[in-house]
Amino acid sequence: MKRSLILSVMVLFVFAGLNFLETASAKTAPLYKFKMKDIDGKDVKLKKYKGDVLLVVNVASKCGYTPQYEGLEAVYEKYKTQGFEILGFPANNFGSQEPGTNTEIKEFCTSKYKVTFPMFAKISVKGDDIDPLYKFLTSKETNTDFAGDISWNFNKFLVDRNGNIVARFSSKDTPQSDKVTQANEKSLKEAE
Repeated sequence: MKRSLILSVMVLFVFAGLNFLETASAKTAPLYKFKMKDIDGKDVKLKKYKGDVLLVVNVASKCGYTPQYEGLEAVYEKYKTQGFEILGFPANNFGSQEPGTNTEIKEFCTSKYKVTFPMFAKISVKGDDIDPLYKFLTSKETNTDFAGDISWNFNKFLVDRNGNIVARFSSKDTPQSDKVTQANEKSLKEAE
């Protein structure tokens, strides 16, 4: 009788411990709870990128900042072997500068800018129909240090290997600028 009681108590502690670890993990990395559609319409759980440094960018094909695709691809090529990913999210929120379908966007990015980093299906990054991922990224409740509406195409969020937002850059901050480069390299080194 005593053995079964002791065994039952031990099992309860193990399950309580696992539940605590699962809850703590979810609290430290809410970015990983999102599931998005890639540019080809396939589901992608962002937890797939756990352990990577991420640069999350809202992109557009007909914007004055569109040439930043070239810099994004160069940065991706430079750091991808170190656990660095760029996640591109096309959005048509600013001046209707991303009017195309996902197929057209993919064709444009790969043919004109040779983009190989992960591209996702077109979403809304601002307004009443804002995608939950961007609501999370811009909300003062979940992102106290870097919150605020997306101001234009090619805003950038830097996410560390634990899923924490550690920097935000405006459209004017080019992917290869000193400011972005230093933040990327700092995040990559901190994880070593």
